[in-house]
Amino acid sequence: MSYCLNPHCPKPENANDVKFCLTCGSKLLLKERYRAIKPIGQGGFGRTFLAVDEDKPSKPRCVIKQFYPQAQGTNNVQKAVELFNQEAVQLDELGQHPQIPSLLAYFTQEDRQYLVQEFIDGRNLAQELVEQGAFNEVQIRQLLNDLLPVLQFCHARQVIHRDIKPENIILRSSDRKLVLVDFGASKSATSTALNRTGTSIGSPEYVAPEQIRGRAIFASDIYSLGATCVRLLTERSPFDSYDVNSDTWNWQQYLKTPVSHELSLILNKMLASIPVKRYQTADEVLNDLQKLPLNATPATSVKAVTISPSTPQPAIPPKSNSQIDKELEEMKTLFLGGNKPQKNSVNPPNPNPQSTTKSIIDDELEELKNKYLGQNNI
Repeated sequence: MSYCLNPHCPKPENANDVKFCLTCGSKLLLKERYRAIKPIGQGGFGRTFLAVDEDKPSKPRCVIKQFYPQAQGTNNVQKAVELFNQEAVQLDELGQHPQIPSLLAYFTQEDRQYLVQEFIDGRNLAQELVEQGAFNEVQIRQLLNDLLPVLQFCHARQVIHRDIKPENIILRSSDRKLVLVDFGASKSATSTALNRTGTSIGSPEYVAPEQIRGRAIFASDIYSLGATCVRLLTERSPFDSYDVNSDTWNWQQYLKTPVSHELSLILNKMLASIPVKRYQTADEVLNDLQKLPLNATPATSVKAVTISPSTPQPAIPPKSNSQIDKELEEMKTLFLGGNKPQKNSVNPPNPNPQSTTKSIIDDELEELKNKYLGQNNI
């Protein structure tokens, strides 16, 4: 199928072999090579389509982003234009990373702006959560170890993503690597930009407090990644795992599987509401992750088996001397009955082997008795 990219076309579906829309007459191939197949998303700044590159023999799939802002007002449209242009510029450089989609083309056609980028085949983490259920500690640690170097790469190039969430992280089918997508909200972190209040952009559930006020910093992406982990661990919105009254996270009580105390500390530091108390760089988080034991004990399991020193233990009533004597005498009888001399012994025969064994046993049982009585007199 060929999909018409005219936003006002009443019937955009067309056959594969036509070059112009049969309904509105619009050209179906962008730059004479990119053919949209179906829409796959729509946001505040534009629409996204799955497409194929007809110029290559293998006809590989790609993604077309069409600038089509839904925002009203001159300032909003101007901001949308700025962000769309910025995404193209940043993808041109960031797409060099194997876990960020590469930019294939950026152009204007019929007075509309387009960018074409690499298609990542796989499910995003929101879809994975629905299909597979809550993540466990091993998966979260893999996620962090996989994505934090991507953040390092972006931040080193002065780019803040500003919209990290499960929907924008794709588990690539070919190599099971996580790919960070949708840089439509990303921001260049120049020194002047960081000191200026800007537009609040991002998905509210995952946005750091300072970003809501229009002051996104590198640590804002770390906060969003932490909130993403909480969502994947609990299957709940991060909003529902935060106590506004006490300014504390309580996500641990909604876990589907327990996590270690060490990982809890790392996630809580990623989620600190005050930026200076949060990890400032992806490097810092990675360093703490590398210190974690390979088989960290889940915090809830530790709590279940650890006994507080102040907790009194149930007392075992002491046995009387007559009870002890009786039990030791039974042990002695059993032991002597089971220690008959071996017929084929190579040792010299003892004229009275049982009496020798008996004296040794008497001494050992007496020692046991004294130890037991000593313990019960503490």
